[in-house]
Amino acid sequence: MNETIVCVVGNVATQPVYREVAAGPSARFRLAVTARYWDRERNVWTDGHTNFFTVWANRQLAANVAACVEVGQPVVVQGRLKVRTEVREGQQQWASADIDAVAIGHDLSRGTALFQRAVRPETPPTAARPEPNWETPRSADPQDGQERQQGQEAVAVT
Repeated sequence: MNETIVCVVGNVATQPVYREVAAGPSARFRLAVTARYWDRERNVWTDGHTNFFTVWANRQLAANVAACVEVGQPVVVQGRLKVRTEVREGQQQWASADIDAVAIGHDLSRGTALFQRAVRPETPPTAARPEPNWETPRSADPQDGQERQQGQEAVAVT
């Protein structure tokens, strides 16, 4: 329950890599996030430090990322932040910041996008159950059927 949920806005830095694995589809790409600030001395916007995140998407989100996310596009990513470090021989070798994405979308403040709902294949019901017979069985007496028919005609006439 104690997860760090983040919302990050940046540019796609690498082509998404899509894989079909036993647990379902998976995709990953690198996201570059550069802070910008107003430099009062020079009177211009200046780029600050760039942070890189590895964004992971699973299942349907992975398939959608592979279909429509490309290098250089501005995106908004929401998900769980996971920071990992690896230590070898007592020295820190590297640190990695990953985001397990819950939602990914194009940043519409910097461009336009055309949304298209993903088509999911229809799955048949898992267990075939017979439909209940809700109709009342009709009488086998032909006279009864004639009376019913005459009653319906009388209702239709009025």
